Amino acid sequence: MTIDYLDGTAPTDVEADICIIGAGPAGIAMARTFIGTALSVCVIESGGLAGEESSQALYEGLSIGSPEFDAGISRLRAFGGSCNLWGGGCIPLSSSDLAERDWVPHSGWPLSYAELEPYYVRAQAFCQIGSHDFVDGSFLTPPARAPVSFDASKLVNQIFVRSPILFGAAYRSELEQAPNITVLLHANLLELEASLSGTSVRQARIGSLGGRQGVVHARHYVLACGGIENARLLLSSDSVARHGLGNDHDLVGRYFMDHPTGKLGTFFTDAPDRLTRPYDRTGGKGSAPSFPEIGLSDEALKAYRLLNGRVRPVAVEGPIPKGIRALRELRATLHPPRQDESSALEERLCAALKNGSRINPDVTAEPPAGLGRLALRLGLGAGDVARAYVRKLADQPAVKSAHVDLIGYFEQAPNPDSRIVLATERDALGQRKACVDWRLSALDRHTYRTAAALFGAELTRACGGRFQPEQWIGDEDSAVPQVRGTAHHLGTTRMSDDPRQGVVDRHCRVHGIDNLHVAGSSVFPTGGWAFPTFTIVALSLRLAEHLRMHMTSHAALVEPGASASYAGAVA
Repeated sequence: MTIDYLDGTAPTDVEADICIIGAGPAGIAMARTFIGTALSVCVIESGGLAGEESSQALYEGLSIGSPEFDAGISRLRAFGGSCNLWGGGCIPLSSSDLAERDWVPHSGWPLSYAELEPYYVRAQAFCQIGSHDFVDGSFLTPPARAPVSFDASKLVNQIFVRSPILFGAAYRSELEQAPNITVLLHANLLELEASLSGTSVRQARIGSLGGRQGVVHARHYVLACGGIENARLLLSSDSVARHGLGNDHDLVGRYFMDHPTGKLGTFFTDAPDRLTRPYDRTGGKGSAPSFPEIGLSDEALKAYRLLNGRVRPVAVEGPIPKGIRALRELRATLHPPRQDESSALEERLCAALKNGSRINPDVTAEPPAGLGRLALRLGLGAGDVARAYVRKLADQPAVKSAHVDLIGYFEQAPNPDSRIVLATERDALGQRKACVDWRLSALDRHTYRTAAALFGAELTRACGGRFQPEQWIGDEDSAVPQVRGTAHHLGTTRMSDDPRQGVVDRHCRVHGIDNLHVAGSSVFPTGGWAFPTFTIVALSLRLAEHLRMHMTSHAALVEPGASASYAGAVA
């Protein structure tokens, strides 16, 4: 059942066995696990079924770190979460990503790869990529185009699989039809109100932008709102715990990480397609195709004491033939983008985060023309179109590449000074906004410089040509690396068995609070370079299983007829 909390006829208060805050991949994966069980689930989603500017504005925050970080453009507040915009990339973390590394302070998960592997198998079904076998750190399905061969002691090709689904669209009807699942749209968590002892959550106070307020009473609560919001909401739940829930050791919001990305340099070669085509994410086979990524080997990570990372070779188009330019302009004129609010918002967010193939910036664009003039130009450029078609048949890009940009994507070192705090400025609900203090460490900078040299040298050896690093890479005194985030928010409620080192335990339960758990990448102690969604889903399915087993066994201890609120009090 789905209820819009903006609807004045909807109930103000809700009772459930489990309250999940957030309907992104973590929240949807968990809720779906409970369909058909005896447990009732309430899913609270701040947004609607699609993006809306009013809801999106609740993500806006402040940035006081270096580099700057704009929280308002890095997530989508709607049913399905930011995976309404994702590229579908799925890949497991490796054993080395989870292990403690003596050169990476605060590294090491309390979970092993062997403990995660069964849930990666289940995550395959949820992401609808179940036909692919995998090992730690890679899938085994060969990509459609053979990748470049490298010295395995330096670089490796790791394979990811692209999921064909958007979780909100794929599983919306299942949740709507499930009698034991209630989805509240446009309902915002205002505070998780704790018991007087502070050792349990007694209710979730919610409200809408329309002014309605109420509560959700549950036996157990799960925060699944992303790496920034999970921390903000815990810090904001301070009516009993003065510094916020789970924050007895001042750890909530700390260790904020992303996957920093930036241009490492330019690769010049007479045969750029040899390098770029295997990695351009086209030409895949089947509904869930596989593609390679160029990563650093475990041997290189240890030898050079680096964080994990990958590089993507991006073709930059040379001069565009007039016929091809006319064809592109004609297509854009005949198929203009949708102008509804949701589409405009999604286009704006995608544009802010995009980093891919592009037209040579030195090529001057012509002003758009009318249909008649475009048709004439297309006719005059028919030869250009024909030559492009022949190139396509030969599995080459329609326009010859001028050079190749090497775009790096990196693990970030866990850093307690990189953190989310509460700003004094408030949002439309009267809640304090998030303030992002994003900081990179000396290990991050060492990784960028050393990895750029490794990637450049090995690609030159394998493909010929010449690598020219960006100026900031060679400048050891550069105050601010030229990188930005990729909207992979990690670490702010990190996992550790020691409450002095983490916010949640190995079962994602907040230390010191009996009935509060956290789902999502905020529990990652480290992030590797891997796209996080596949691991988010695996951990969420693991948490759902843990809660189901715990609550089923606990139900026998609660007298028949006891209310959900009473059950929560004794949980």
